[in-house]
Amino acid sequence: MIAAIKPSGANTRGLLAYLYGPGRHDEHTDPHIVAGFAMLAMPDPGRDENATLTQLARYLDEPVRLRNSEFGKKITDHVWHCPVRAAPEDRQLSDAEWGEIAQRIVAAAGIAPEGDDLSCRWIAVRHVDDHIHILATTVREDGRRPKLHDSGIHVGDACRQIEKDYGLRRLKKGDRTGTRAPTQAEMHKAQRLGWEQTSREWLQDRIRAAIPHARTAEELLAYLEADGIAIKTRRGPSGDLLGYAAGRPGDLNKDGEQIFHPGGKIAPDLTLPKLQARLEAGQPEEHPTARRNRPTTAWHQATESLDTFRTDLADDTHAQAHITALGELLEATAQKAPTHLRAELQAASKAFARAQRSQIRAEDRAAHAIRHAARDIVHTATGPDGSALAALIAALLWAGIIANRWHEAKGHAHQADAARRALHHLQAAADQALTSTLVVLEQHQPKQETRRILAHDVRAAVPSHAERILTDPSWPALAALLADAEARGHQPHQLLKEAAAQRELATARQPARVLITRLQHTSRNPSPNPRAEAARLRTMASVTGQQATATLPPAAPGGRPNRPRR
Repeated sequence: MIAAIKPSGANTRGLLAYLYGPGRHDEHTDPHIVAGFAMLAMPDPGRDENATLTQLARYLDEPVRLRNSEFGKKITDHVWHCPVRAAPEDRQLSDAEWGEIAQRIVAAAGIAPEGDDLSCRWIAVRHVDDHIHILATTVREDGRRPKLHDSGIHVGDACRQIEKDYGLRRLKKGDRTGTRAPTQAEMHKAQRLGWEQTSREWLQDRIRAAIPHARTAEELLAYLEADGIAIKTRRGPSGDLLGYAAGRPGDLNKDGEQIFHPGGKIAPDLTLPKLQARLEAGQPEEHPTARRNRPTTAWHQATESLDTFRTDLADDTHAQAHITALGELLEATAQKAPTHLRAELQAASKAFARAQRSQIRAEDRAAHAIRHAARDIVHTATGPDGSALAALIAALLWAGIIANRWHEAKGHAHQADAARRALHHLQAAADQALTSTLVVLEQHQPKQETRRILAHDVRAAVPSHAERILTDPSWPALAALLADAEARGHQPHQLLKEAAAQRELATARQPARVLITRLQHTSRNPSPNPRAEAARLRTMASVTGQQATATLPPAAPGGRPNRPRR
């Protein structure tokens, strides 16, 4: 059940005309009062042909008129309006039930607290089956104004309890971090102009897409202006930026003037102070374009930066910063990804936007590595090879899983749900990204004897997941990858141990696929310097010792494993 408190108005008669009228977009049938304040003595215009809307409006406005006649400054924002709508799948409620619900809503809002005989005048009108409209005039019988601070939060809490009491669809409790729902006027305007999104939704997507491209708030606004978005700034006497508002091209008022939306009205995390904290808290030591000639690509750097997700979530402020930066990296990846992966990644980025916001204040400096990786991608990355992108998407998927678990542990219901929706799209993108690699590997499967020996390596390196790996449909492709790596001088047993240690495999649906993603780049590189590798193996031998020896295939006369020549 959703109760949406509207901005205050000044025309009681005008709102009644709408409630009892035919409706502008939805047909109104049989409008009538289902509940009202205790002293309601007026007949219902919907049921009594002699009653008029003007008489009802005057009766509701009487406390307002009396107060205005006694005080010099007149009240002009006295009309309180709150539609209350049930979910489409909910059962049809009776007039009596809607009346009880209306009384609970006005009590929670502070319009008519229980037991208060001098509260505001109000009525609840039902003109369709699935919702009612509550209209109140916000001057009490004693001439005072009601205390409506945080009324939206209290009404939301009341709705959650009403859902439970009446057996209705249960919605998640609000936490004041969600974006404002589009108004009916905004939705109708978008429909009239042929827009798929309302202006505020459109601006939110554009601003989020621009964040990875900027290092300061000034750069961000300049980038948005260059992209054709109207920007209006507020500056102090010194010229310092104090605030901003953005406007969608073509979104004009009745006088033909551009409509601007303040950043905080577009989304709670897009206010100027919050953007400045995100962008300027961890400035890079150099411009991202200076990294172009480094041997490691932006895609590899981004994948490596996500390793901090495992090590820096103990502190809540650091965890929130990492999750916020993860959204930026996901957006940057979606912008630079090949066309066939872009739709799923963009959907994941849009869904994850809700997971980026919570009541926990982020320590933005903690996530500088991920944020820098996002900037590197949008500034320097060229088209990635399939394996690099597959590895990054797999790392994004794992980071999303961690983010989802953290939100669930903290009781962040909306954020956890958003992370789960993003994971659905990320999984689809990961599967698509790895498809071409799997096809090539499966065409070069090693011989049966080689696969048998590699299976011994799997059982030795990852004993707790060995059977799941060996029965995975992608095991032949993993065997081909390991055989190729061994030909380049790598030890399959050691590669597997290192890959399994990167992130846990227990939740992987297809562990062989996960290992392929983690091993692609390592296995393609030549093995390290022989002397250094020998020293490393001697060190590892003291740790693995007898376990590694016991799991290797039978040794040849020279003491070496009987591995086929390749």
